[in-house]
Amino acid sequence: MSKERTLENLQTALEMELTATHQYQLHAGVLDDWGLSLLATQMRVELQEELTHSEAFMVRILFFGGDPQLKLAKTPVKAKSLKEMFETDLVDEKDAIEFYTKASFEAAADGDIGTRQLFERIAIEEEDHMSWLELQIDLLARMGEPAYIAKHMPAPGAR
Repeated sequence: MSKERTLENLQTALEMELTATHQYQLHAGVLDDWGLSLLATQMRVELQEELTHSEAFMVRILFFGGDPQLKLAKTPVKAKSLKEMFETDLVDEKDAIEFYTKASFEAAADGDIGTRQLFERIAIEEEDHMSWLELQIDLLARMGEPAYIAKHMPAPGAR
């Protein structure tokens, strides 16, 4: 088993997930600022899922005796529109799925069943989020931004 390649892939995944966690945290704050608290709540759900993923990668690094580096793969960016937010996240999800799929094949080739399963499980969860983002982009296009925004705003007086 190639411990170095496994640790490198796990570290890359950890950095990607920490970036996603902070990106969704920024999105939630921006959405609250825009008055879209219902959508902000969904972003916080995504944030928690990504945090769970980062923890799983960190635990696996520690299992192999590695030294997890808690750093971001890239700096989160404040979106200027809902479309930009969803499209940027979609690119990141597709990149993650591609990387986790490759990493799962490499783990399998190295005889590392545990890491293979971890990458596969998280890739499948990222596919679910990719599908949700594609739906949001489609809804924005079909409904128009004003109707989409109205759907994600709380009723007057509600919090």
